[in-house]
Amino acid sequence: MAADIAEELKNLDATLTGIETVLDVEGLRRRAEELEREAGDPDLWSDQERAQAVTRRLSSVRGDIGRVEGLRRRLDDLIAAFDLGDDDLMAEAADQLPAMSKDISALEVRTLLSGEFDERDAIIQLSAGAGGVDAADWTAMLLRMYTRWAERHGYTTEVYDSSEAEEAGLKSATFLIKAPYAYGTLRSEHGVHRLVRISPFDNQNRRQTSFAGVEITPVVEQSDHVDIDDKDLRIDIFRSSGPGGQGVNTTDSAVRITHLPTNIVVTCQNERSQLQNKAAAMVVLQAKLLERRRAEEAAEKQRLTGGPQDVSFGSQIRNYVLHPYQMVKDLRTDVETSNTGAVLDGEIDEFIDAEVRWRRSAESSAN
Repeated sequence: MAADIAEELKNLDATLTGIETVLDVEGLRRRAEELEREAGDPDLWSDQERAQAVTRRLSSVRGDIGRVEGLRRRLDDLIAAFDLGDDDLMAEAADQLPAMSKDISALEVRTLLSGEFDERDAIIQLSAGAGGVDAADWTAMLLRMYTRWAERHGYTTEVYDSSEAEEAGLKSATFLIKAPYAYGTLRSEHGVHRLVRISPFDNQNRRQTSFAGVEITPVVEQSDHVDIDDKDLRIDIFRSSGPGGQGVNTTDSAVRITHLPTNIVVTCQNERSQLQNKAAAMVVLQAKLLERRRAEEAAEKQRLTGGPQDVSFGSQIRNYVLHPYQMVKDLRTDVETSNTGAVLDGEIDEFIDAEVRWRRSAESSAN
């Protein structure tokens, strides 16, 4: 047993050392100092957007430094306790190894997020697919799953728009998750999610299969230069519907923007003023146009290089089976669990971490 513990500690030390090298902890400390000086500039807050970007980046860098340093202290303490040879200390070290291994593995996943927009906040759009009222209910369940995941991590969410279905659930929902590397973390959730269960809406208690689409896009920053000509926009103002309070429901404050060249339509009705709704809708439109441009560039690159087409785009990526047995299984990574209740309550880190590793492996193979 002692030899096994020693070997695992050695492997964890090697993994953490590799993470420290990839993250360049000394470089992160220098970057934090630069951002602290920038944040201390008394003129910074004259530009609210720039100030928020600086403070967000500073928080992210400090978070990375804190996580690495905290793990290093914990691991060094475990190694020191084991080296003392005391039976009680060795038993305590053995008890702490699973949590230590899990935390280091989670940080290792963070080092794999190196895509162009991975560090951005994420805009998530959910849409009901085939399955009628069950699909609408499934869409509402997914909204809860992702917002509960964000809550578990202390991330902020902001719902831009939600469209209620006639009987139950949601036709669609668009919301923002504000967190360092939210887009890189979540972007492999993009695709079709399939639910199998006994329908609560069927008086004959028959099994129903329903689908919902999940679309993930990065938030656009000023440096992205997504030019939108006002002449290309049709802006419709209408009365907000659904929950949101008396002030929301009695004013013509909801905004629908149609980008005429691409026919992309975005709606926001959850803010109290027309101006706020228009600003939020423009954020979503810019994100969609940026993602469209990125997809077109990737497709052109594949055409020129003769690379394989992404035949999985828009296809079913994960099954959530609640009857006749309990299982959630990702069809790309083969990660599965029978604890469906926990998954639907936001415990999806195991799936997300596996997706990040799967995506990085696929990208490396393609290159």
